[in-house]
Order: sequence, then C-alpha cells, then structure tokens
Amino acid sequence: MIKRLKILLIVLIWPGLLFCHSAIAQSDNSGQRRVTGTYAITNATIITMPGSILPNATIIVRNGLIHMVGTDIKPPKDALLIPGDSLFVYPGFIDAMGDQGVSAPAKIDNPKDMDPSDPPNDIAGISPERDVLDYWDAKARSVEEWRKVGFTISEIVPKGEMLPGKSALVIFGNEGSSNVITRANGLYAQFETPRNLYPGTILGIMAKWRELYRNAELKSKHASLFVSSANGISRPEKDKTLEALYPVINGQIPVIFKTKDELEIRRALKLQQELGFKMILAGIESGSRLIEDIKTSSSKVILSLDLPDDEASKLDIEDASEEVKMAHERVVDAYNKVLAEAGEFEKAKVPFAFGSAEAKDGEFFKNMRLRIKNGLSEEAALAALTVHPAEILGIKDFAGTLEKGKLANLVVTTDSLFKENTDVKYVMADGYLFEYDIDKTNNGNGEVKHILGTWKYVSETPGGSSEGTMEFKEHSGELCGNIVVDDPDGSGKITRELKDIHFKSNKLSFSFSVMVEAQKLYVNVKGAIEGGKFDGTLNIKDMGSYSFKATKEPDFKF
Repeated sequence: MIKRLKILLIVLIWPGLLFCHSAIAQSDNSGQRRVTGTYAITNATIITMPGSILPNATIIVRNGLIHMVGTDIKPPKDALLIPGDSLFVYPGFIDAMGDQGVSAPAKIDNPKDMDPSDPPNDIAGISPERDVLDYWDAKARSVEEWRKVGFTISEIVPKGEMLPGKSALVIFGNEGSSNVITRANGLYAQFETPRNLYPGTILGIMAKWRELYRNAELKSKHASLFVSSANGISRPEKDKTLEALYPVINGQIPVIFKTKDELEIRRALKLQQELGFKMILAGIESGSRLIEDIKTSSSKVILSLDLPDDEASKLDIEDASEEVKMAHERVVDAYNKVLAEAGEFEKAKVPFAFGSAEAKDGEFFKNMRLRIKNGLSEEAALAALTVHPAEILGIKDFAGTLEKGKLANLVVTTDSLFKENTDVKYVMADGYLFEYDIDKTNNGNGEVKHILGTWKYVSETPGGSSEGTMEFKEHSGELCGNIVVDDPDGSGKITRELKDIHFKSNKLSFSFSVMVEAQKLYVNVKGAIEGGKFDGTLNIKDMGSYSFKATKEPDFKF
C-alpha cells in the first residue's frame, strides 16, 4: 500500500508545478479586521436578488449587516467609500454542499480477530455521531480560494464513507472568528463502503440503512418510555450511533444524501419512501429524468458544480471504425446531457442549489457559463447560488439577498457576473472586506516565458521522496503541458495531459487525472513561482496535501 500511495502521489505531484488557477491574486486578502464598521459602495449596478436590478445605486454596510440599499442614498460620514462606477454587486454565493477546509478523520486500524461480516461501526464507515466542525479549519487555503470566486457561506459536510457524520453551516469571514452559524444541520450519507467488510455492497448498504433506522426508532421509543415512566422499564443502554439518528427520525434535520446519478437517486428515494425521513438529494450530476419522482418525494435538490472531462468530444476519430464512432457519439451525448441538467431542472420549475464538493474553484465560472450555454438562464443560475440554497438551508431570513438587516455577504464584479472576462474585485463576508487584484497578468503575456520549458520536481510524501520532470509549452496563446509519471498499475511510464492550467501574478495551479484500479483520481496542485523555483502543494481527495517543489531547467545545457 505504501508503494501504491507513493506512485499515486508522484502522479499527483507532477501537475502541481503548473500554474495557480484563474483565481485573482489578492492585493489585500486578510480580512483580519474591519478598517471601519461602515462601508458604502456607491454608484454601482446592484442586483439585490435574481431579477431585481438597481442601476446607479448605493449599498451601505454597518457592523456586518446591510444598513441600506437603493438609489439617492447619501453615504454616512464615517463610511469607507468604495466607488462602484462600472462595478456590479451581487449577494454572496452560498454553497449548499461543500468541503472547504474539511479534513478526513484519521484512519482506524482494524481490531485483531475482527469478523468482516460484523465490523465495528466506525470501521464500516458508519459514524453519524461525528461533527464536521471537529475536522474543519477556517484558515485552510480552500476556504480562501472558494471565497475568491464569490462564496461567503457553505454547508460543509464531513469526509468518510456510508455515514460520515453531521454537517454544519459556516461563513467565510474573519479567520479570528468562530465563523460557525449552526452545527449538526443534516446527516450526510452516501453509497460508499469499505471493501471486503459488511455492508460491502450497495445491497448491503440498503439493508444496513434499514437496520440502523429501525433500531434507532425502537431505541428512541424505549428511551422516551423510560423517561416518562421508569416503573417496569429497563434503563436503555447508551448507543452513540443510534442516538445520532434521533434528530433524523424526529424530523429535526434532513439526510443529505450524495446521489450522483439516476441509480443512486432511485436508491435514496426508495429508502426515504420506506423510512420516511426528510431528504436533500445532493451532488447530482445526472438525474433530470427522475424529476417527477423527486417532486413526489418533496426532496430538495443540490446539483454538483463539477462537470466531467470533455476529452472525448475533442478526439479526432475521422479515420476510426464505425463501431468506435458510435461509441464516441454515445460518450459525447452523455456529456452534453450533463451540461443540460441544470436547464432541465429549471424548465421543470424545480428549485435547486449548487454544491462544490469534489469541484475545483478554478473551474467555477467556466462551468457555470457552460451550463448557461446549454439551457440554464442567467437568472436561474444566480438563484441557484443565492436564494435557493438560502431556502434549502433555512437561512433565507439573513442570507441570499441584499436587503436591509441581512448579513453583509456580497460579491463585487467588474462586469455582469457570467460574462467571459468578468473578474471578482471584492468579496464581503460577514462584513469583512476582501479585495482582489484584477491586474490582467494572464496566460499568453510576457511572464509566460518564465514558465515554458522543463522543470525538475521533488515531493516528500508518506511513501518517501519522489522525483521527476515536467514540460510546459505555449500553443495559440494558451499554456499547455504534460507530465510523465509511473503508472500506478505497474506498467511502466505514462504521460498525462495537464488540465486547467492558470497563471497569474506568479501563482500557478493545474490538475490532471490518473487511473488507479479502474478508478479515476484527480490531482490538484497550487503554489507560487519565484526565481525559477516552484513551491507548492498537491492535493488528492481524501488523501491530504503534500509538499511539491520544482526547479526550472536551463534553456540551454553545455
């Protein structure tokens, strides 16, 4: 396993040398204190909610709350003035299912002589008693990066398998604050389980769900009877797993069920129909054909911000066989259907939100524009980032729109939100202002010359020290590259194309994928370049972050 992990990390490391994503470089990203308790953004185009636009308007923020918003407003004398000419102001985005700053719990060793058909709950991925806040770091880079693109509130979910624990609602404000709005808002669940242990299969997960839920119902009734009349009733034993299900059974919190496709949605709906819990179907990539079933269930909907790779649509198959062409057509059709999913839910008048779990912040605006090109209206897109998640999460009284008395969470952009060249200039979260440098130091300018060429990298991982090389090129004004790594399946060297390469103000980021035991793993790398040196980290989902350093090779060798 250590060798396999080392190989995986090598693959992941390589891309890290690339370029830091299209997120804007911060000129003042600390937000450590309010310079003043009052701000006034003047003469801006203010979108108070989807479909409501105020041109040449002013918004005043005082002590973390929206004080006034409208036209013909005179800023107070103590306000810090921000000229909003040519700027657009939107409500801060709300992530309905994110994992920013959330780490995975430490792996638990299997007990000696453990029966695989009856493992302890925590070994089997069943830990509903866990609180995601015990694994959350408000200072994590991922919190900062998602805030850069406009997210101010997130319903964070724990990492793990079948029942990883309970979610919490947090705000991306001052790092010195708790930033916790509410905790234990929902029970996060998914159709994942450890291999070679019960429940082990999808059928096993379904059976285990029924067993846990029914036993929790019985235990809850037993506990209630004991409290109301202890005479003749035995004292119930404590069971943290079953007791953690009580809020679900009592209808106090929903199950946030991660269901990526139609098959998983059907399974979750079947469990809900049998057991009767409130449910949010989350992380959906394809499920529009089940819209009527979803409506009948009264389940809330969270679509995934992630989109699949479009590599297949770019393949040159002109000389391929008819069989290959037909297979390629099916793949492209499936990809296009995923792009159109959000538009289909809008047509069916099903309110939905977006969740960022497993998505990349650097692809946020690109993916939103792709959805808009494939049937989603801009108004519905904004609603899915603001008013709809506020309603789904039960926070519409203080978030989701720009209205007097609500939290001062807002996004200020250089143009209309979903235009190609729009940049985020400011983000305000909890009344704390974060300013971003929008100097156009993008791919294709003179600074690219510092990146082009061959780099030699080294990464320190739990599997040991790994070394290798990578190469960056420029084609038609765009950065491109590839990485040569050891094949995780042991068949020598493989070359992987670098994706999502971005460079701005010496910051680099990129991603790439590799197949490991028939599963595609995504690697994300971020860092900074200075004097021909790259210093950064590579991140692998559920495996953590690791050091990644590189040095540019001389253009000429003697």
